[in-house]
Amino acid sequence: MADMLPLQASTLAGELFPAAKPRSAVLRNVALAVAGSLLMVAAAKIKVPFWPVPMTLQTLAVLALGAAYGARLGAATIALYIAYGLAGLPVFTNTPPAVAGPLYLLGPTGGFLLGFVAAAAIAGWAAARGASLARLVGGLLLADLALFIVGCLWLAFGAQMAGGASGVGLAKAFAYGAQPFLLGEVLKIALATCMVGAGWSLIGRRG
Repeated sequence: MADMLPLQASTLAGELFPAAKPRSAVLRNVALAVAGSLLMVAAAKIKVPFWPVPMTLQTLAVLALGAAYGARLGAATIALYIAYGLAGLPVFTNTPPAVAGPLYLLGPTGGFLLGFVAAAAIAGWAAARGASLARLVGGLLLADLALFIVGCLWLAFGAQMAGGASGVGLAKAFAYGAQPFLLGEVLKIALATCMVGAGWSLIGRRG
């Protein structure tokens, strides 16, 4: 994975952890992907219960990882996290009591999990070296929006709910899957922006 998805030199992580040789770059990318995926696991378990979608720190982790790793490695890191759950490991927010595995993605949070991948890729594009503050903030907003669009559309029309229903409809999907989180998302975007800016400032001082 890391060999096919090299860490771009313009990323924050690429500047903080430079690698002179291809082999060391592969090992670094694997280590970063594993570390990022474990961060996602920890963020999933820090939650405030809501129905049908709980509030967690995962969107902050997704935005920060994407912005630090770049589009390709960021998206691959989130995909690795999802792969843990598909393999049956209890890494998702509602596991336990829910059982991890492929069927978990059919539930109400499945769309949000897939939206994480798109959000990380967009955040990585937005935070490339030389990006303006406006592009960074706008990109993180776009990343969060893409995440919620994918998640809410799945919740509205595809999620397998208790009783066998498929989805809850657009109105309920927005009311339960997006509206309660809007203020928190603004705060997470602000935090991600500050973390990325602080990282680039640190590199500037080193240079």
